[in-house]
Amino acid sequence: MFLVFPLLFVLLFSSVSSGATHEEEYRKLQEKMSEQKKKLRETQERESSILNEIEGVNMRLEKIETDLSKSLKDLRRTEAEISSVTSDIEKTKSVLERQKEWLKRKLMVMHKFGYSGDMLVLLMSAGDVSQMMRIWKYLENITLYEHKVLGDYRDNLKRFNEKYERLSVLKAELKANTDRVRAKEKELAGEKQSKVVILSSVRKEKASHQRMIAELKEASRRLRDLIEKSSKTDTYTGSGAGFTRFRGKLPWPAEGKIAVPYGSQKDLQFSTPVFRNGVHIQTPENSDARSVYEGKVIFAEWFKGFGQLIIVNHGNGYHTLYGNLSEIFSHVGDIIKENQVIGRVGTSGILNAPGLYFEIRYKGKPLDPAQWLKHRRG
Repeated sequence: MFLVFPLLFVLLFSSVSSGATHEEEYRKLQEKMSEQKKKLRETQERESSILNEIEGVNMRLEKIETDLSKSLKDLRRTEAEISSVTSDIEKTKSVLERQKEWLKRKLMVMHKFGYSGDMLVLLMSAGDVSQMMRIWKYLENITLYEHKVLGDYRDNLKRFNEKYERLSVLKAELKANTDRVRAKEKELAGEKQSKVVILSSVRKEKASHQRMIAELKEASRRLRDLIEKSSKTDTYTGSGAGFTRFRGKLPWPAEGKIAVPYGSQKDLQFSTPVFRNGVHIQTPENSDARSVYEGKVIFAEWFKGFGQLIIVNHGNGYHTLYGNLSEIFSHVGDIIKENQVIGRVGTSGILNAPGLYFEIRYKGKPLDPAQWLKHRRG
């Protein structure tokens, strides 16, 4: 409204000085109001949370990476088929060369001695009828053999041409797949850069940094509520041994080292307190994410602030959380075993680095995973 009233005054003054009709001025005013409303909507749309922005980028990254993976598989399949067809062509070519050489020698003999004369001389040289019949039989077999060689030569030549045509098609397909892969890689790089820009602004601007911390606290609260609600409705109790007995003995959910520890820390740049409910285990992208203990999957999808997330109920109030995944292999309701591969490590969380985000919770409250995992030297 603050924008509309000054605008209205200007338009009315303009109307008197120019002598324009009221209808024209009303139409112009309506257009200006529509324009301002549009700008307001655009501003409101831009005022999304930092986690929403990161989540949007991560979802696009996930789709691009899935498409890229498919394109790479198609590329490898085409390359393998090209290799196979090329090998077949070389073998067929070698056979054709031998058959061609044999036919060449045969034609030279026929040209030199005459085919019918050759047969006649052989028949007339027979000492008796019995020998003549044997010679005739030999000639008949030779004729059949020659006919077979000619037939094989024709068939091999046909196959050679078909394989050569298939090779041309595959080479065109290879180029298309290669172009598609390069385009996806370029798109992927662009999206990754947009994520870098968002996170860079968070690191540089204190207000953005504090807003993201507040959003992560809210995400953690929603996560706690989800676990508590599930605990009330889920009847899974776990094994008789119990999760508690394995404190300090649990296998690591991913190979690597803890890059971001659990607990209260102070941000060095802005001197703001930060509490992390879990650990970030630095490990190569697409590494296996494994369950640390047997249990039941109660959540397996995207969760704001945690990327692709799996939550496993181990009974007796204990849950483990596996975030920042690129792929999820388990579904809600699955009963999983200790050390079972449940997903692939990615970069779907707020950290723009490959690694697994891992939490242990007891009755919804976070525990320090380092105290539960097996001790590693170094």
